[in-house]
Amino acid sequence: MVIALLRDRCLVFMILSSKFNANYSTKLESSVNTILLALKILVATSIYFVWVVRYDNIIKEFKEYGLPDWLRDLTGILKMAFAAMLLFATQDNGLDVIGSLGIAGLMLCAQITHLRTGTAAFRRLPSLVLLTISLVIFYFSFFATA
Repeated sequence: MVIALLRDRCLVFMILSSKFNANYSTKLESSVNTILLALKILVATSIYFVWVVRYDNIIKEFKEYGLPDWLRDLTGILKMAFAAMLLFATQDNGLDVIGSLGIAGLMLCAQITHLRTGTAAFRRLPSLVLLTISLVIFYFSFFATA
């Protein structure tokens, strides 16, 4: 009788703990998805702001670094396309993986350009932050779809 009572209590505890773990996992996944969405919106908005609203500054910077106009235009097209991929991504299509890797690649190129031209550290910071955020988005998007 005591053994049956203990067995029943253990069974109830196991059922309750599995429901708690499943509920906790769902809440954690929901929180991560919310944070990822916020990061995607942040990256896309900052790219839009720099490449559309402050485009005159981009023209000046590319001339300052001695880079050709076609490279500036190509970079802008790629950044806007990758930012759109982040915004229109779903869990099924994997656009967030492509978009985040593309932005990370462009930001890595920006870091290399800044280092080669001896740009001050505070001017390198925005591309470094976007590189880091893009890698975070890639990491969680890739392993969420894998």
